[in-house]
Amino acid sequence: MPQLIFTVFIVVFLLASMLKILREYERGVIFRLGRLIQTKGPGLIILIPLIDRIIRVSLRTVAMDVPPQDVITKDNVSIKVNAVLYFRVIDPGKAIVEVEDYLFATSQLAQTTLRSILGQVELDELLSDRERINDELQKIIDLQTDPWGIKVSLVEIKHIDLPQEMQRAMAKQAEAERERRAKVIHAEGEYQASEKLSQAAEIIGKNPAAIQLRFLQTLTEVAAENNSTTIFPVPIELFKRFFDKD
Repeated sequence: MPQLIFTVFIVVFLLASMLKILREYERGVIFRLGRLIQTKGPGLIILIPLIDRIIRVSLRTVAMDVPPQDVITKDNVSIKVNAVLYFRVIDPGKAIVEVEDYLFATSQLAQTTLRSILGQVELDELLSDRERINDELQKIIDLQTDPWGIKVSLVEIKHIDLPQEMQRAMAKQAEAERERRAKVIHAEGEYQASEKLSQAAEIIGKNPAAIQLRFLQTLTEVAAENNSTTIFPVPIELFKRFFDKD
């Protein structure tokens, strides 16, 4: 009886070490006596017990958070910037053989590249042209991780932490810019109004009766205010035709 139990245990152990099931998004990197032989999966994988060793590698896209980095921009502004990195393994064999820990290595590479690239741009460019900077970061990191069998699909700068002094200065700059635009718009309105008034004056000057009609219209608008007493001057032109008859 003990021999039977021992035999069953050995058989179960051998089957457990021989048969591996990999999910659809997994690949198995097979080492035989320390030598890389091939990559298998998904599905059922049969190994040679005590000789083959398998390392599972996920092919799903990884969203890696890049911790906040202290960056000094080209115009000497100290900021903190963090980002998010999206990548996936496309060659499991290289990801295991070429680098010790591809997740840690990719994270460190993203941090150093973020500091290096952002140190070459000015703060205004970083705030206004973020899409171009994201594309540049993606291309550089993807080029350096390609020998590791990793494809970087996207890099996005998430947050830019500015010093309080810089935030106040930018707020004053934005307020001054809004005031400048308001004054320019007001001046343009005055200029357009003066042009229209000049054209109206020319039309009224050609037809003296028009000024009288305008005067009566003004009286109508004043009377609509329900004032108890309205004092207005009477233009002499209204009586000019009576004087001409004499």
